[in-house]
Amino acid sequence: MTDSSSRTLVCSIVFLDIVEYSKKAVADQLQLKQLFNAILAAALKPIVARDRVVLDTGDGAALTFLGDPEDALLVGMEIRDAVAAEQRLGVRMGINLGPVRLVRDLNAQLNIIGDGINVAQRVMSFADAGQLLVSRSFYEVVSCLSKDYESLFDYVGSRTDKHVREHEVYVVGKGKLPPRDAAPEAPKPRAALLASLSTALSAPGPFGLRRPTLILAPLIFIAIVGAAARVQQQRDEQRAREEAVAALPVKPPAARPKPAAAVGQPAAAVRPAGGPTQVQLQIAPWGEVFVDGRSRGVSPPMRTIEVTPGPHNIEIRNANFPPHVVRVDVRPGQEVRVRYRFGDAPGGQR
Repeated sequence: MTDSSSRTLVCSIVFLDIVEYSKKAVADQLQLKQLFNAILAAALKPIVARDRVVLDTGDGAALTFLGDPEDALLVGMEIRDAVAAEQRLGVRMGINLGPVRLVRDLNAQLNIIGDGINVAQRVMSFADAGQLLVSRSFYEVVSCLSKDYESLFDYVGSRTDKHVREHEVYVVGKGKLPPRDAAPEAPKPRAALLASLSTALSAPGPFGLRRPTLILAPLIFIAIVGAAARVQQQRDEQRAREEAVAALPVKPPAARPKPAAAVGQPAAAVRPAGGPTQVQLQIAPWGEVFVDGRSRGVSPPMRTIEVTPGPHNIEIRNANFPPHVVRVDVRPGQEVRVRYRFGDAPGGQR
């Protein structure tokens, strides 16, 4: 699996919860968790490891499928059927299709965040023990793949979560999935294929809507949610950087005595008050310098920049490290130095 931590992905998420797990004795919890893990391992066996991410939630699990949505449906139904055969184990299940981000946790292991996994948990919370519910976005995509898939779902209705957010949910019935390795049908003539496609798209779907609307609506919704989540995350990251910079004390350097002019040599020109002030730069190994959002060049080789008196945000960027931001209040005639080495611990201004 390639590293996709810098991108928003649209994935299928199966969220599982062991019913009344926290109310049981520790010994019973251990037995139930071992049985639960064995059922999960058997259900996930046909899925290639690079196409899935498994998170242990303590009293359940969250399974993220990076490939076909059918993988999530197949695993969810197999887990439901296996749990039904175990009278001592009750599991609630929910499936959603939505945007997520891959991140690294404190142990450098892959983790999943985003609206996609949050909605999967909400859908699971509406289910009864042994019941498998899916969101509308998952239903709209999977039901368009095959008539056999569409016949598996029954509309349950609209449910409201604790955040007063509406979710339309469907229950997965007891039907069987079509074989994944079935031989493909013989190709139809071009005219017949176009006629079949036109008929399928013009046929009314649920609630009297046409099929193109049902196909495009969830895709447009997912794209909007993904873009909004990315914008919000960028705003949060920028706010965190600004708060961290504001918390750093800015200590002006001690004034240095100016050497007296040699006999016969003209005195050094005095920088007029209110004029530009030089900022000395010592950046390692290198960084592009931005002053108030405007690029001023790369240091090294650049060693100094001129700024007007007053407050400024100086940001240093290196493609291999997080950016470093410092806020300086430049006074007329004051000497300002910015020293930073990328790779040091936070607060590595030198």
